[in-house]
Amino acid sequence: MLSIALHEIGHMVPAKKFGVRVSQYMVGFGPTIWSRVKGETEYGVKAIPLGGYVRLVGMMPPAPEGRQTGRGIFGRLIAEAREQSTEEVRPGEEHRAFYNLPAWQKIVVMLGGPVMNLVIATVMVGILIVGFGQMQVTTTVGQVSECVPEAVTVDTVDDPACTGTPVPATEAGLEAGDVVTRYDGVAVTDWEQLSGLIADTGTRTVPVVVERDGAELELAVTPTVVQKQVDEDAAGEPVLEASGFIGFSPLQERVRGPWSEVLPTVGEGTWETMKMVATLPVRIADTARQAFTDEERSVDSVQSVVGVGVLLGDGFALYDQTSERVAWAIGILGSLNIALFVFNLIPLLPLDGGHVVNALYEATKRALHKLRGLPRPGPADVARLTPVTYVVFLALLGVGGMLIIADLVDPVRIT
Repeated sequence: MLSIALHEIGHMVPAKKFGVRVSQYMVGFGPTIWSRVKGETEYGVKAIPLGGYVRLVGMMPPAPEGRQTGRGIFGRLIAEAREQSTEEVRPGEEHRAFYNLPAWQKIVVMLGGPVMNLVIATVMVGILIVGFGQMQVTTTVGQVSECVPEAVTVDTVDDPACTGTPVPATEAGLEAGDVVTRYDGVAVTDWEQLSGLIADTGTRTVPVVVERDGAELELAVTPTVVQKQVDEDAAGEPVLEASGFIGFSPLQERVRGPWSEVLPTVGEGTWETMKMVATLPVRIADTARQAFTDEERSVDSVQSVVGVGVLLGDGFALYDQTSERVAWAIGILGSLNIALFVFNLIPLLPLDGGHVVNALYEATKRALHKLRGLPRPGPADVARLTPVTYVVFLALLGVGGMLIIADLVDPVRIT
């Protein structure tokens, strides 16, 4: 709700700066729980915590001179939308209507909300990376395996079928807490490098230097070879490859990073979210199928605000330390605000991206008229898109309701 409240402030502040009268600033929908009028704006909180809005006076211009009102249900919708928008404009304050703003100011106002979410996400990611650190796989032995598996795949990582081969890590004397510093004469810097060295060893006996209780200790380990999953084929079956195996899992711990990592991390998260939004219809269909059949719910399926709440709760149950719980919540909120940023840029009304597209159309039309020496055209007739707006709104309402039900009956769980 705080993210949504700040999103709406991102719209309201530039709108007021450009002289638009803002009649309402509301967090939530439905019946008003509390409100107070300050200046010319009513600020309040509503009962249903699923969004918010600012009412900018004069979002739709009057009908162009000479244009007749259309007939049928769509014509009535357009006429009613125009009438409602016009009624909000006080006599003598036509210059304060949103539709009279220059196109670039309209774009600034409409982008103010999503950009606010992006700023929140950047702050959250910055706190996470610099203040708490990100979970990284280290070269410290976390746990020694109990057996050598027949094969290592995504499905058998937690419950492998064991062979009778002795575990090389146990035979070599590796213990939980050992920090691997050298492997086969090569200085070890990270887990990716170490796992690659192990995979390429085969069954050669190699020296391993570990740090234990502040002192270096040299051991000798003889890996065995197992089949490890490296990919999936078109049918979803694991693609296996022979690889060296010692038999220990690395420890994960938080490693703080510099400020220079923040923007690239936000950029990567934004790009990944954009790719998900590009396939949103397919993902929504998959979510519905998984939630209402016996198929397992995918961990990367689309979720509602209820699903986000479940994830927060699971994280709090999973972690005992307060710092880990706070870091988990900050990470979830950062991801949520990136999603709000990207989703609101979808170029369809009533989303912010739809208003931006209309402003760009208006600017382009005026530029072309100027080049051709024609009279300056009026504001873009946004009211004509009212039927589309209703259809998109109903679709969003339906999808949102379905996702909430899906997250109630079959939520994504991390525990």
